[in-house]
Amino acid sequence: MTKLAFERPIIQRINAGLPSKYGMSHRLEPLSHIDGTPIKDLIGEFGSPLFVLSESTIRKTYKEAHRAFSSRYPNVQFAWSYKTNYLNAVCNVFHQEGAWAEVVSGFEYDKAIANGVPGELILFNGPDKSTEDLQKAIRNNSLIHIDHFDELYEIIHLSKEMTERPKVAIRVNMDTGIYPKWDRFGFNYENGEAWDALNRIMANKNLDLMGLHTHIGTYMMSVDAYRIAAGKLADLAIKLERKHGHVLKYIDMGGGFASKNTLRGAYYPGTDTAPSFDDFAEAITSVLMSSDIKPDHLPMLILETGRAMIDDAGYLVGTVIANKRLADGRRATILDAGVNLLFTAFWYEHDVRPVQPVSDQTEDTTLYGPLCMNIDVIRGNVMFPLLKKGDQYVIKRVGAYNNTQWMQFITLRPNVVMLDSKGNPHLIRKREVLETINSQEVMPEHLKQFKL
Repeated sequence: MTKLAFERPIIQRINAGLPSKYGMSHRLEPLSHIDGTPIKDLIGEFGSPLFVLSESTIRKTYKEAHRAFSSRYPNVQFAWSYKTNYLNAVCNVFHQEGAWAEVVSGFEYDKAIANGVPGELILFNGPDKSTEDLQKAIRNNSLIHIDHFDELYEIIHLSKEMTERPKVAIRVNMDTGIYPKWDRFGFNYENGEAWDALNRIMANKNLDLMGLHTHIGTYMMSVDAYRIAAGKLADLAIKLERKHGHVLKYIDMGGGFASKNTLRGAYYPGTDTAPSFDDFAEAITSVLMSSDIKPDHLPMLILETGRAMIDDAGYLVGTVIANKRLADGRRATILDAGVNLLFTAFWYEHDVRPVQPVSDQTEDTTLYGPLCMNIDVIRGNVMFPLLKKGDQYVIKRVGAYNNTQWMQFITLRPNVVMLDSKGNPHLIRKREVLETINSQEVMPEHLKQFKL
């Protein structure tokens, strides 16, 4: 007969609500499968910790977002935000669904080209475009979103030396009622800087002005901010047509839509408070459709949303290393994945679940990662069941930014797998080994030998 694990008695306050005779239920339902595939089997085959991405969830979410906008506006185009998750398999799922590529660096631009995205279907954003980056984008007929006057002047100079005509737009920042304002990127609407830039472009006969772009913030919980932004971009489009007789090809509203994750310090969970794609679509399209833009001149509407498209599709699974008591008596559970892999733990109260059935008893617990640094905290305090050394856990909604902002710090980065529509796993990024790191280092000859 197996001896039961000892669970120390605790005194727990009952919160207001509808308790049973045993008090309020804090049972945390286990999550044993992803898309029908046992997590235990995935860890057994690919190791722990392990990132798991659901192809079915990516496609379903994309279709939901596209439906929300295309049912309200006649010409809609999504562009996948490479910085959100630029694993090639992830990008290609979005490209198969019809998304263009949106990049913010020469590295990401080259990645999109290597993935087979036609140059004319790449939106090139960001403040750091080198001369070589701009030349490459101009040759490939890519859409260059100008961030500042220095970039504009350089493009004008290049246009005189190259045979291809640069296809450009400007990024516009503005007051949308969200503070602090994102005014470090692009040209300001209120002080006339954006209108100045547009007039300079129109005065130059070597540039093709294609559109307007904005990206007003990140994890936006207010659809009203998008309503204001769409109205201001529409005003610029109308002024361009009235003064210059120029009709824009597109208006790009950027991204920033909130996912269903819960921000740290939030009172209600993100699943209850984050606006839906329909909410964002209604706010944006109603303004454009009601503006003074002529019906036969309605520009293409481009969306670059990343987080809301991929967060739900990502999971981080792993194994408990140990349990211990902190000095104040609280329980601490140490996981084999830390903030070097889960950067978004600094932002979110991630939903962490056990994989196997557990006791109904829960206790206020701090979930730590394995790193030798005090800030390696996955959850600061969460009512969590007792997981023993070797038990498995799963963290939900980790698809956005963690595979682009993760760090090779103390531990090596793990395997990443994608489950196809039938639940079959495919390795899409190999885990690092010592040779992965050492292959990038160069040892000076005089440091190769030593004697201790």
